[in-house]
Amino acid sequence: MYANALQHIKPGDWLTLLLGSLFVVMLTLTLWSGDLADKAIIRSGGKIFREVPLSPDQQIKVPGPLGISVISIQQRKARIASDPSPRQYCVRQGWLQQAGEIALCLPNQVSLELIGHKKKYDSLNY
Repeated sequence: MYANALQHIKPGDWLTLLLGSLFVVMLTLTLWSGDLADKAIIRSGGKIFREVPLSPDQQIKVPGPLGISVISIQQRKARIASDPSPRQYCVRQGWLQQAGEIALCLPNQVSLELIGHKKKYDSLNY
C-alpha cells in the first residue's frame, strides 16, 4: 500500500520536502534558542535587592519574610540553592542560564531573573 503511494511522489516533491524540513530546522535553531544571560536581578519583597553579573562565582543571601534564601552563581548559571518556603518549587527549578528565565519563591517573596542583551518576550508567544 505504501510502496504504491511512494511511486506517485516526483523528484520535485522530494526536493520540496527536503527544503521545507531544512527550513523548519533552521527556524527552530535561530528563533527558539534563547540568548545567554549576562546579569541576574534579585528581588526581595517586590523591590530590587541586587543586580549582579554572572561572571564571578558567588553565593548571595537574600532576606525575605520567612527567612534567608540563598542564591548560587556558578559558571555563568544561577539558581536558588536554598529557601525557607514549604514546597521548595524555586529550589527544584534548578540552574538558569538563558536570558528571560526566572525562579520565584512566592511565600518568601524572593525572585531571581536572568537578563541578557536581548530580552525574551514570552507573553508574545501566547
